Order: sequence, then C-alpha cells, then structure tokens
Amino acid sequence: MKYEVIVVGGGHAGCEAALATARKGHSTLLITGNINNIADMPCNPSIGGPAKGVVVREIDALGGEMGKNADKAAIQVKMLNTKKGPAVWALRAQEDKNVYPKEMLKTLRNQENLEIKESLVEHLIVDNNKIQGIILEDNQTIQSDIVILTTGTYLKGRILVGSKKTPGGPHGERESKFLSDDLAKLGFHILRLKTGTPPRIDKNSIDYEKTSLESGDNRELTFSFENKIYYDYQNQTPCHLTYTNDKTHRIIKEHLKESSMYGGYVEGVGPRYCPSIEDKVVRFSDKERHQLFLEPESNIEEDINYGNTIYIQGFSTSMPKEVQEEMVHSLKGLENAKILKYAYAIEYDAIDSKQLKQSLETKLVEGLFTAGQINGTSGYEEAAGQGLIAGINATLKLEGKEPLILKRNESYIGVLIDDLVTKGVKDPYRLLTSRAEYRLLLRHDNADRRLRDYGYQVGLIDENTYSKFLHKKEEIEEVFTILKTTKITPKKEINEYLEKINTSPLKDSIFLYDLLKRPEITIDHLKEFLELDYDFSVLEQVSINTKYEGYIKKANKEAEKMLDLENKLIPNDIDYEKIPNIASEAKQKLSEIRPSSIGQALRISGVNPADISILMVYLKRGKSHE
Repeated sequence: MKYEVIVVGGGHAGCEAALATARKGHSTLLITGNINNIADMPCNPSIGGPAKGVVVREIDALGGEMGKNADKAAIQVKMLNTKKGPAVWALRAQEDKNVYPKEMLKTLRNQENLEIKESLVEHLIVDNNKIQGIILEDNQTIQSDIVILTTGTYLKGRILVGSKKTPGGPHGERESKFLSDDLAKLGFHILRLKTGTPPRIDKNSIDYEKTSLESGDNRELTFSFENKIYYDYQNQTPCHLTYTNDKTHRIIKEHLKESSMYGGYVEGVGPRYCPSIEDKVVRFSDKERHQLFLEPESNIEEDINYGNTIYIQGFSTSMPKEVQEEMVHSLKGLENAKILKYAYAIEYDAIDSKQLKQSLETKLVEGLFTAGQINGTSGYEEAAGQGLIAGINATLKLEGKEPLILKRNESYIGVLIDDLVTKGVKDPYRLLTSRAEYRLLLRHDNADRRLRDYGYQVGLIDENTYSKFLHKKEEIEEVFTILKTTKITPKKEINEYLEKINTSPLKDSIFLYDLLKRPEITIDHLKEFLELDYDFSVLEQVSINTKYEGYIKKANKEAEKMLDLENKLIPNDIDYEKIPNIASEAKQKLSEIRPSSIGQALRISGVNPADISILMVYLKRGKSHE
C-alpha cells in the first residue's frame, strides 16, 4: 500500500495539511488515534484572538479551512482591541466544541484523494536520510513519498494532576510511545514541553448575578472572506467575567508544593505567555486579582461532553482535585459551582524547531515535514497555519517546484515559522502582535490582499473565488480614485454638517481623501457628500490605508530594506569554520541553523552585526574568485 502523502495526527495542523495535499490531487492518508477526536478542541473553546485571529484570516486567504469551519461553529464573535490602532485588531470567536470537529470531519470525509485511518504510528521508515513511509502499531507498513508529523501533545504524553502522573492524551487516549524515540535515533534533538487547562464547571451551578456579562459585537463578523453568516449576531451566547481574590491566592500559596509544577513532578517547560494560575500568583505577586472568563463550550445542551460545561479561561492549574474544589469555590459567583472536569497539565515531546527548513521540511530527513505542537508551538491557530504551509510545500516538493516561504512583512504565519526555524523555542511558542515588526502591514482587513495571490498560484483558490478577489481589488482602487478626485467646498450646509460631527469647518476646498485623514472623520461621514455603495470590507481597507498612509509607507520602506537582505542568499554548503574573525558563538549558531539568507542570519541570537559584516565580505570575495 502506498500514498503520496501520509499525515500523522488529526488535530488542527493535520486537518489543514491533509486537505491541502488532497485538494492538489495527491493521494493522502490521514492517520489518527481516534477519528472522533479529529479537529478536537481539548483546551479553550475559541478561535482567534490577538495575532491569532489574523492567522485564521491568512489561512483562509491561502485556501485553508479553519476560518470557514470557525464561522460554522461560532456562538459568539467580537473584534478585539478596536479602541487601539488597526495593527492590533483581531477577531475572536467562541466556538461550539460539538459543531467544530463534526464540521471539519464532514469536510475531510467529502474530500477527494483523502482517506482516514484510525491507528497509531510507531515507527518511521527512512532510507539514506529519505522518508519511505511508516509502520503502524500492528506492524503494518505503508509507503509514501512524504510524511507530515502533526502529533500534538501525544508524543509520550503524560497527564498531571498534583503528584499523579498518567500516560495519555488530553481525553485519556493512548499516547504515542515510540515515535519520539525514532526521531531521536535519526538525530533530532527532543524537547520536553508542558501545557495545561482549567477546570470545567456546570453552567447551572453558577450565580451569574455576581459576575459581569461579556457580550459579542452587535454586527456580523466572519473569519472567512466568503462572509457566510451562520450565527445570529443579535442573539449570541453570553460569556461572563469574574476575578480571583485574596482567598483564592491564599489557597494557592498554601498548597503550592502540591501542584505538579511547584512540587517538582513536571519535566516539561510550560508556556511563558499562558501560565497556570499558580504561576501567575507567584510571578505577579503584586497583583490583587486576575480576570477569569466563563466561556460556554457548546449550545447543544443534550450533548454529554460539552452541553452543560463552562470553561474557566485563565484558571489553568495542576493542583490536586480537592485543592481545585477550594480554588473554584473561592471565586465570586462560583461558591457552589459543580466541577464536571478537573484541570490538568500535560507534558509531551517536541523536536528542536531549528532542525527545520523554512518550508517545514526537516533538515535531517528528506520528505519528512512537521507542523504544530511537535515544533514547540501552542495554540490551535499556530498549528493550523503550520499545517497548511507544510501541506502546500509537500505538494510543491512532489511537483518539483520551489517551496512557498512567506516573509515576515507578508504574514504572521511567516513571522511564526521564521521565529521557529531561526530562534527555536525553550517553552511553548505563542504568537503575539509584538513579535511582528511590520504588524501595521499584517492586518486583519488586508490578509486577502497579502496572500490570496499565493493561494491561487499554489492551486488552493479556485477561479471563481479568485475572480471575486480581483473584483474587490478593483473596487478598492475605484474608491481611492473617487476620494482623490472629489472636492468639497466651504459651503454653509457643508460646514454645518462638519461642525455637527465635531470636526473643523472648511476654509478652503478639500479633496475627500484628505478630509478622511482627520481622526474624527469616518468613511461613513463621507456618504453625506457622495454615494459610496460598496461592501464594508472595501471601504474598511480604503479608510485604514488613507488614515495610516504615512505609517504604512514608512513600514513598507523598512520592509524593503529587510527584503534586500533576504535576497542576499547564503550557500547551504558554506563552511563557517573557515571564515576568519567571526566569533566562536556566531560560527556555532550559523553552522547549526544554516540560514538561507543574510536577513535570516541577522535574526539569529548570538550572531552580531560585526559577524554579519565579515560574512558578507567573505561571500563577496568568494563570488569574485569564481
């Protein structure tokens, strides 16, 4: 039995990878330990958030599935950070944990060229540093040209609650016992990482009057550029807000040594930017309270898994069960709360992501790709983004084409992958807006303008979808032209309207484009002066690009300098030990990571500008002697 591509793992990375390769016409086998757990959401019941929401838009722009699926399962949607600039706007949706995996499984089953098999992969077949296939737990051998590992937290997974350590995955499923040993034998450096989840409680046992209501936005919002609405924005499922308090903190401090982390039971390194509640209390001891969101996991009440459950966002812990009871009951509104599922930590194996190429193919084994938590990341969105890129590049490799490498000024996915392969990880990586130096260019609104062409070029965007995108681009340019050529004059009725909307009256005539640059003027205000019968997404891009024109031009100039360095390529076979005067640490780091360009080399920790200058001179001399 042989397939062109085998994808190991049915989480968010595996789904995107398998769909990408199958949609490109390559025979694909998706192997998962439990078909019912495909596209499972074992942690928070949401998609998106700061930076992550933009990633979902990027996945959709490239032809991936997460955004479409998230729209189908949304029960509450809101745009975050709208009081700040558009560089940090991000969509976040509460998802129905029943609907999301069922819809994704339906998509997978309806996809041509894709088969799903329930089993565990125990070994890789590698010959002469090239992947040949896999061996299943029943010793069945399946051959393939490409293998994409998206194993999530299942590589030697261990569930931790207090001092108790139990082998298994997030729902107690069997862990993968041998695959990480196989990878170690092949030369991969194995890391041990940790993540965790909070308790789930019975929604009927909460006193909501002691909490604050958190509603969705009163407008229709979608991740996908298809803009199909599946939820009733006027009747969204509410979330609620509560806080920790002195009593909560006292309980945590008294029982600190009983937690898996502080009791010394954890081997793995936990996430720095999504710490457990005990970690927050220790690290931020000056804070009197920490906010906690009470998030419904499903709208389907009769469902035995999630129908009645509330997820306590921000309350991850690995305390013993009896201590968790005390902690939960110390919270306002949760004094009589019934815990349906106790919190736990989970530790697992991952590989050193510096052993990856920017295509997400491994450097040690040709044809072996990895994506998701095996690469040291956390989060559904980061996993899905990697899975899509791994799937795309697997197909391009099969077709003898150059890989798709997204640059840091083009996408958050590009920032994520570049950080992984250039800097590596010590703790689970979480994508943040602060990681992107060109975040004003990487906005929620313009993901299609940045990436739709790539999706079309690699064959994941069909002609009809691409035609709609081109029409949208034409309309954006049309509106720009209208605003730049339409003037208004200081007539009485015009100035009265401007004063009414709290902006200065005109002394001279002005183009509407320049009027829109005023902070208090919105593009809707301009409809007083001319007809602008265009879709909101068109007007939004025009408005942002107009108001932030100077900043965007500056960011583009900085990006051009970076791209110039990215275009200065470094031969893969260069011997850094032969380059005189480069610092020893720089030689070691450059030899380990083997950057593809001067730009990437500059981002390596331990490589200084002086080392780069010497390297550039060396490369220039080498070319002159050819």
